[in-house]
Amino acid sequence: MQKKKTFFILSLGIMLGVFISIGGSVLAELNKPNTESETEALPFEELRTFTEIFGRIKRDYVEPVSDKKLLEDAVRGMLSGLDPHSAYLVPEEYQELKEGTTGQFGGLGIEVTMENGFIKVVSPIDDTPAQRAGLKTGDLIIRLDDKPVKGMSLVEAVKTMRGEPGSKIELTVVREGEEAPLKFTLARDIIKVKSVKNKLLEKGYGYVRISSFQSGTGESLLDSLAQLKKDNAGSLKGLVLDLRNNPGGVLNAAVEVSDAFLKSGLIVYTKGRIENSEMRFTAAGDDLLNGAPMVVLINAGSASASEIVAGALQDQKRAVIMGEKSFGKGSVQTILPTSNGAAVKLTTARYYTPSGRSIQAEGIEPDIALASVKLESVEKSDFTPVKEADLSHHLENGKKKVEKPKAGEEKPKDEKPKDDKLEVSDYPVFEALSLLKGLAIMKH
Repeated sequence: MQKKKTFFILSLGIMLGVFISIGGSVLAELNKPNTESETEALPFEELRTFTEIFGRIKRDYVEPVSDKKLLEDAVRGMLSGLDPHSAYLVPEEYQELKEGTTGQFGGLGIEVTMENGFIKVVSPIDDTPAQRAGLKTGDLIIRLDDKPVKGMSLVEAVKTMRGEPGSKIELTVVREGEEAPLKFTLARDIIKVKSVKNKLLEKGYGYVRISSFQSGTGESLLDSLAQLKKDNAGSLKGLVLDLRNNPGGVLNAAVEVSDAFLKSGLIVYTKGRIENSEMRFTAAGDDLLNGAPMVVLINAGSASASEIVAGALQDQKRAVIMGEKSFGKGSVQTILPTSNGAAVKLTTARYYTPSGRSIQAEGIEPDIALASVKLESVEKSDFTPVKEADLSHHLENGKKKVEKPKAGEEKPKDEKPKDDKLEVSDYPVFEALSLLKGLAIMKH
């Protein structure tokens, strides 16, 4: 009798708490100008069902379960049911998220999302265990060690993949085109992400790779561009901006990167239901390339902040977008800390490119599509094609003949050294450089 009385009081308390919480929210909404035809009534039937199920679990489940766990799991389920990116983060997970945006954390170095109950690889991060092991965009992870992923939340899966540096984990992966699941054994590591790298492809043409968007990415980009100009001993004729397999990150970093190449105009804007979810970002600085041609490389692993940059530069006609259709994550998540030290990651808005495109579940279409192929140099042949100059009695062109230097002699001083040749195995970069050269010729 006492147990029934206690349970009745507990259930009543839960219902009253939920009613007061929802009722307070409704009253707050009623005090605002009502933009809808009518306010939704409290879902009494659903709340009654919730308390009934809560009570059955407490009474009939095979093992005792604490109220804290049940309510926490209820909150997790409520958020995960909204979309793949909303989640409840306990204090430990909230701290890990903050560490990830600063560029150092422990784990495998892989950006993931949920799809049909499995973990889908958005993209492996450069120079991490996941990338070195050969994981690819689009892989579906179905097991973590011997534990099936089906039934796990995204947060639980990420927590399982993280661990002590040096410890190992086996991932079972289903990959399109493979008849049987693949297995990868990865050693966890401290993931220190250097989000921006640069190199000079050839004299006058630079290359910048951004692997993720962190709080310091904008500043790192400025340093990279300055270094390229220094290495080139002058301004660049063109730039390749590589955003392939970049899973995104901090919105402000994407705005800073876009702003570095735009003199004016809209970069991105967001729209949501609440007032502070509506933001507009415009370019405020000078174009650091002074209008030099740009090619932006994207693929199916380019998501979120990467798509903001690609969309802004495409709509502003500032760059040619080359590669594959991007991932299509056009939503904005806001981190809302809670009073218990945890946080709610909640999707609060969609973002739109300057022309008003929402790329949510659509992605950025490249201006020039490239197939996923590998380019290799043809082996040198001993056979040399016959040219006009090789034919007997060929006409001279009328110019003064320049004698070739004999063995051991120095070349004439006016002969310029050839530029270093680009390593051609990266087909998209090779194509991007070829296009930049053409654009530079047309510009002059």
